[in-house]
Amino acid sequence: MANIVAIVGRPNVGKSTLFNRLTESRKAIVDDFSGVTRDRHYESAEWIGKKFTVIDTGGFVHGSDDIFEEAIRDQVHIAIEEASAIIFMVDVTVGTTDLDDEIADLLRRTSKPVFVVANKVDHAKLHHASSEFYAFGLGEIYNISSATGSGTGELLDAIVANFPEEEEEEEESLPKITIVGRPNVGKSSLTNALLGVDRNIVTDIAGTTRDTIKIHYNQFGHEFLLVDTAGLRRKSKVSEDIEFYSVMRTIRALEDSDVVILMIDANDGIEGQDINIFHLAEKNKKGIVIVVNKWDTIEKDHKTMKEFEARIREKIAPFTDVPIIFTSVTEKQRIFKVVETAMEVFKNKTKKVATSKLNDVMLSIIESYPPPSSKGKYIKIKYATQLPGRAPMFAFFCNLPQYIKDPYKRFVENKLRDNFDFTGVPIQVYFRQK
Repeated sequence: MANIVAIVGRPNVGKSTLFNRLTESRKAIVDDFSGVTRDRHYESAEWIGKKFTVIDTGGFVHGSDDIFEEAIRDQVHIAIEEASAIIFMVDVTVGTTDLDDEIADLLRRTSKPVFVVANKVDHAKLHHASSEFYAFGLGEIYNISSATGSGTGELLDAIVANFPEEEEEEEESLPKITIVGRPNVGKSSLTNALLGVDRNIVTDIAGTTRDTIKIHYNQFGHEFLLVDTAGLRRKSKVSEDIEFYSVMRTIRALEDSDVVILMIDANDGIEGQDINIFHLAEKNKKGIVIVVNKWDTIEKDHKTMKEFEARIREKIAPFTDVPIIFTSVTEKQRIFKVVETAMEVFKNKTKKVATSKLNDVMLSIIESYPPPSSKGKYIKIKYATQLPGRAPMFAFFCNLPQYIKDPYKRFVENKLRDNFDFTGVPIQVYFRQK
């Protein structure tokens, strides 16, 4: 199962800055004003060989202070329920506030590991100032400066030490296909349509599906485990909480799948959260199929589908070799094409290319289009092989791998796709010293 680390705390303590540092990204916008993080940010991270997903709870709610504080409390509740570990962030330059005390009170009641992180400890004098946070009764205080990175190594050591040991899972022979997407795009309706029975409750209320549901599908010559990802429990909450809750559940289901069916609503198009989920699936080396549902509700002419598809590919670039299927689950249009395509993507993901064939094809192409010389040195690629793994990985052995730039890596990846059909599957290409 996925390890999820949620960063909670009141506004403007530096949650987004720490998120950017842990994930080595600049995804979260950082500003000195409180409430800048309005969307949920989630990104994969790794420390001493252990992978996990970091979520910056952020969240700014317009309105009175009461609504604002209630929204923060809701986020803490969700983090407690879904995260593997919780970073509770406070600001050493401000000290303890009433809202900090309330958050600490909620966190004391959980059995999940909680790490109190005193941020903005930018010089030695402030180390002693953080001792007041021991009053929370949540154990050790980790002094860090998320701006400079000091102290984050010790914090990460402590967090990953609390992750459960990964159990050697018995390899299940059946492919796992997971349906993901924002609330109310038709995930459960697709499951019901494929099975021909109303297995899942379907309503117009976003978030009816409460748990991740696994179903053994064995029809029309295809057999696999179909996973309908959890939606949300709290239908009365604002949509921001619904989105946040679904993200945490989706991450867990996504990491346990072989192929991800990303459903989007034809009326909304592909939105920020869809793109986040797409890139998370890509980073985790999952097969991907994009399904545009509710296509029957769109006014269209002979160009509409091509234009819609072009907009999607533009937003998911650079990985655009992904099947896109236009469906109407209610009208039963092209729903079995979704299954057939997902199974083809699974075959592509598990495909093994014979070393002799790989070398015959790729060395001939490389000879015609060799890597550009660098600093007067010529790069010679002599041999290629597919590496063992759960997704396609290829090693090309050459004399000067350090001089091969990203554009040439993309060229090699595209040629692999052209010649061996890896539609829907992320490929890793490595250049190694011969």
